[in-house]
Amino acid sequence: MKSLLAPFRQTTGMARWLLVTGVGIVFIFVLAALLAPVIAPYRFDQMEDADGQRFTKLSPPGPGHLLGVNDQFYDIFSRIVWGAQTALTVVLLAVLLSLVIGVVLGLVSGYVGRWIDRVLVFIMDAMYAFPSLLLAIVFSFLLKGVFDSIGGTLLFGMRPGVLSAALSLTVIYIPQYFRVVRNTTVSAREATYVEAARAIGASNVTIMSRYLFSNVIQSVPVIGTINAADAISTLAALGFLGLGIQPNEASEWGYDLSRALDDAASGIWWTGMFPGIAIVLLVTGLTLIGEGLNETINPTLRKRRFAPITLPPRAQEVVAK
Repeated sequence: MKSLLAPFRQTTGMARWLLVTGVGIVFIFVLAALLAPVIAPYRFDQMEDADGQRFTKLSPPGPGHLLGVNDQFYDIFSRIVWGAQTALTVVLLAVLLSLVIGVVLGLVSGYVGRWIDRVLVFIMDAMYAFPSLLLAIVFSFLLKGVFDSIGGTLLFGMRPGVLSAALSLTVIYIPQYFRVVRNTTVSAREATYVEAARAIGASNVTIMSRYLFSNVIQSVPVIGTINAADAISTLAALGFLGLGIQPNEASEWGYDLSRALDDAASGIWWTGMFPGIAIVLLVTGLTLIGEGLNETINPTLRKRRFAPITLPPRAQEVVAK
């Protein structure tokens, strides 16, 4: 554990501040997501107060509604808080799934080679050639139709729209992990330690899991944080286009932004301003973490914190002369 945390303790300068600032911003959103039932005064789809009175449509920020009410009679502050839970759930699931699938396929493709490598590289290059948003739109449309026909709650109680959004984001990030891990594996499979493992009779699975995995996974955390930031904006774009999560399934900032377009033309600024700020802050926080991790993990970029040097008295006298 000490060896893993050593780069973070030794790093100084801009990389350290980027990492600390990014972690602080993301921590606020994680805290809001975990404590959403406590922080949010209303449910994400609640239109009435405890007395059964419907909220005033498009009411400005005030004591009753901290950030105002949108055109669908939803409390904006509650939608922002619950939206943090939705965004982090979708992004975490998408990044984890794409990481696992991409790393496994990259290891197998780079180590085994032959026709398996050719087929996987062809498929991943074809997926990578598509614009990420277009690919997400296509898969979101297809998966949404499939899950809507099933209905009800699915994996871990998630609604169909939430799961389809997570899977559509998973598809667009698998090629990135695959390409990085596959290229690193191709370079490492002829290394001396791999040849030694083969000589003592280690199986291919053992070599990939025990010897190659730890060496090809080093750049994956940086890619994961950058992908998480990109996934937030892609999820918002899907919601803005009406292909993401619907308001009766979960709160989603991109959908709220799309509903606020007509309000902005009428001078009603609060319905679109606060969801937009939430998107910008979370994307900024994740991007700062990615940049800070890149400079912290990469030894060629890392600025280390050096311990002060104390000379013995005799050496101090020599230096003084």
